[in-house]
Amino acid sequence: MKHLKQYIDVNRQRFIDELVEYLRFPSVSAQSAHKKDMGDCARWLAGHARSIGLKSCVHRTAGHPVVTLATPRKRNSAKPHFLVYGHYDVQPPEPLELWDSPPFEPTLRGRNLFARGASDNKGQHFAHLKAVEAYLKTGTELPCDLTFVVEGEEEVGGEALVEFLKQNKRDLKCDGVVVSDTGMPDLKHPALTYALRGVAALEISLIGPDRDLHSGIYGGSVENPAMALSKLLGRMINKNGSINVPGFYDDVVKLTAYERRQLARLPYSEAKYKKLLGVKALFGEKGFTPNEQRAARPTFEINGLTSGYQGEGSKTIVPSTASAKITMRLVPNQDPKKILRLVAKQLKALCPPTMRLEVELGHAADPYVVSPTGPLAKAALESLKTAFGHEPVLLREGGSIPIVEHFARILKVDTYLLGLALPDDNLHSPNEKMDLEVFTRGIWMSANLWANFAEA
Repeated sequence: MKHLKQYIDVNRQRFIDELVEYLRFPSVSAQSAHKKDMGDCARWLAGHARSIGLKSCVHRTAGHPVVTLATPRKRNSAKPHFLVYGHYDVQPPEPLELWDSPPFEPTLRGRNLFARGASDNKGQHFAHLKAVEAYLKTGTELPCDLTFVVEGEEEVGGEALVEFLKQNKRDLKCDGVVVSDTGMPDLKHPALTYALRGVAALEISLIGPDRDLHSGIYGGSVENPAMALSKLLGRMINKNGSINVPGFYDDVVKLTAYERRQLARLPYSEAKYKKLLGVKALFGEKGFTPNEQRAARPTFEINGLTSGYQGEGSKTIVPSTASAKITMRLVPNQDPKKILRLVAKQLKALCPPTMRLEVELGHAADPYVVSPTGPLAKAALESLKTAFGHEPVLLREGGSIPIVEHFARILKVDTYLLGLALPDDNLHSPNEKMDLEVFTRGIWMSANLWANFAEA
């Protein structure tokens, strides 16, 4: 491994320069004006991979292209085969006025490289690509066969990759998937994320009178839908922070003592956390720490409320309707479809007789968990420790990455999430960045990962 480390160290600046070139593409999948940029970015990535010795292909889809990059592989190879997932599309950069430098003109300040997509996700999967380059250019045999699958629709929730996986599942058959699209608390706490929360969404409307009413003439004789909705939603969470839906917690897998010890290792200061969020006090389910509440417990959140007059000044009415957008974050082994049924049933039960309730079900994604003590998980943790020089931590991510569940369902494999983003990398925000120390150590982590995976 020594010559691999030397190659990475000697070529560090070139790796950064190439990342800068990659980041210059405004590959914004959500904006049709950037359709050409999306194709150009996909072709650049494929060409770059060919230049370091990988077989590459840009696959047309109903949406933006999927790029595959594969290491040289013998027809009857006995080596284990792993996938590396990433996405070359990025979030829209707006609001542009809040950037300290243009979002697609990568700018170095200190050890941070600022650009849209730097951390989410170009920098993270590019680190894996550079690790493979180190093997190929030093003539070191890779102990695993690798295939990169880099999509262009992650930021818009497109279905192109799902269809691609279904159509190519035989060629993509593998022993596991590695994803670097999550984070770590800091350089002293590299992390393996072993669980993700799922999500279930719905929108509800309470309908009262058949039109907005004059509040002076009719107010007091009819129930106000906005007030009724507020009362209804207020009954969905009890004073202990628990969700008031019969059966909601029936399938929740309890945290083990080992998991709780691991979560307790994460750096945490309540004062700093409150300052970060701009709140006077925290609130959550009783009996769980804030880190457990936001990563390992289910939630019921109101994402938006709409009712009545929203314009300038006042308008004295009893609104005819009130609506709310709601999402639930779910944990293993909760079933989104079951949860949506239970929540809809409870909302109907709590709906006052003065109102008519309409429920529109939305998107859903299953929670995900992989054993943090399995052989490949241990191999991943060892790779993190070697690269960062500190004992890694285990994380449960509060958000959702739906493609991970598709890997499990379609390819029948586990996914190992080795995030290279720091909390201040401003993902989805102005002044997104990549810490170049993390980037370099991420390359070294990846180089070690394949040797450790092969042994496992």
